[in-house]
Amino acid sequence: MPKESNEFFEKRFRRSDMIRCALCHNAPCTASCEELDPAMLLRSIWFDNEKAAASSLPEEACPCVNCSAPCEAACVRPHEVPIRKLVMGLHDEVRPYLEVPRQEDTSRLRTQLCGIPLENPFLLSSSVVASTYDMCARAFEAGWAGASFKTICSFDIHEASPRFSAITGDSGSIIGFKNIEQLSDHSVAENMKIFRDLKKNYPTKFILASIMGQNDAEWEELARLCEENGADAIELNFSCPNMADEGLGSDIGQVPELVERFTAAARRGTKIPILAKLTPNVARMSEAAEAAKRGGADGIAAINTIKSIIGVNPHTYVSAPAVHGMSAVGGYSGNAVKPIALRFIAELGQNPALSGMHLSGMGGIENWSDALEFLMLGAGSLQVTTAVMQFGYRIIDDLIAGLNLYLAEKGFNSVEEVVGLALETISETTDVLERDTVVFPKFDREKCIGCGRCEISCADGGHQAITLNEERKPVLNGKKCVGCHLCVLVCPQKAITSARKRIRREPVIKEKVQ
Repeated sequence: MPKESNEFFEKRFRRSDMIRCALCHNAPCTASCEELDPAMLLRSIWFDNEKAAASSLPEEACPCVNCSAPCEAACVRPHEVPIRKLVMGLHDEVRPYLEVPRQEDTSRLRTQLCGIPLENPFLLSSSVVASTYDMCARAFEAGWAGASFKTICSFDIHEASPRFSAITGDSGSIIGFKNIEQLSDHSVAENMKIFRDLKKNYPTKFILASIMGQNDAEWEELARLCEENGADAIELNFSCPNMADEGLGSDIGQVPELVERFTAAARRGTKIPILAKLTPNVARMSEAAEAAKRGGADGIAAINTIKSIIGVNPHTYVSAPAVHGMSAVGGYSGNAVKPIALRFIAELGQNPALSGMHLSGMGGIENWSDALEFLMLGAGSLQVTTAVMQFGYRIIDDLIAGLNLYLAEKGFNSVEEVVGLALETISETTDVLERDTVVFPKFDREKCIGCGRCEISCADGGHQAITLNEERKPVLNGKKCVGCHLCVLVCPQKAITSARKRIRREPVIKEKVQ
């Protein structure tokens, strides 16, 4: 698809028209339509999967052309979501430019975790979304390759209520999510039965048993029990931020000596692969990861949630979630933490001491392009929780379809071919970056609505290089522009893009301080 058409549809058309869609379960719009599945198409648009959605539409005339749009009348927000326009946009603006046809064969998504086959790289991460037999079974039926079961322990778990809070965006969807939830509240015996039943009924699905012990003996015993009852691999929870007792959860992940000691204890109890799930509440993760490797781990899972406080009520003075007038530091997740998660995955992927270890990446994955970023920075498998909590197991359809279509477009035969592709472009410091050129912004005056956001942002947060002319269109002063691209980011119309480069003729030389 031409760049301009693609950018217009994905960045402006989609967000402005999708904002009122509730992404319904058993959606009335689909029930009212005899030709298409509008809910599926809308959901695909929401999850940046327009191409896969468009490829499912007929090549001939769009069924919506002569339709009276009963789907819009049936909508839970009647006539507030332009469903007909959106579907016709997929057919008329996206489908004609598809690079490859609809991809029914998903075999290129097959991969492995420490030598054990996965039908695709997508797993549920250890949390409430993978905490019962029924939940895991429904996820497996939906298409998830496996699950990291909610952390098993031998100590009593009694949860607080409420235990979730969130930061939401303009559309009302969750950007950042906080939880103060702890571990599995089932007994060890109950969880072992779940493993046996899952493995019996879903033998090809991957069961990653998350465990947490209180001492060496418990780590060893839990690892042994999980293997005996059908787990394919063990995940050592060294990173839960919500455990109060000293020496549990993230307290372990911050001390490499403890990581090595308890990994070694678990290794004594099992022969199946072990992943150490590490905390992001550190400056660097490599020290703990290397300790896990010395203890016998085969891979690393990262990241767990980030210790956080979300808001303080200005009337009660209590943070969220408020539990009888008190709150607590909890774990932060959701799409907002993805940049932090990617930073840690890149660190681990670039560490030669960890060569050969499997990286299972998580932290803010909502759509297939999020997943791709983790893969390109070295993750071999992917885990998801917060997006499932918002939208359900059904998101696996778009994760699979979007990633599969991308791989086909780029000519990749296997998802494993993209693992680590971006690592060589990442530096831990900015010292290596070229600094002799300036990339000017380019203004699309047809898209521009004359709001002046570029002018005020450049004036108050940049270098005073943009002014509006009499027609309220931006004019660039090339002598002042430093190419920071703040204007590109703040433009609500996406009417500013990158243009030509200017070479600095006189490099800046700073005098040394005597």
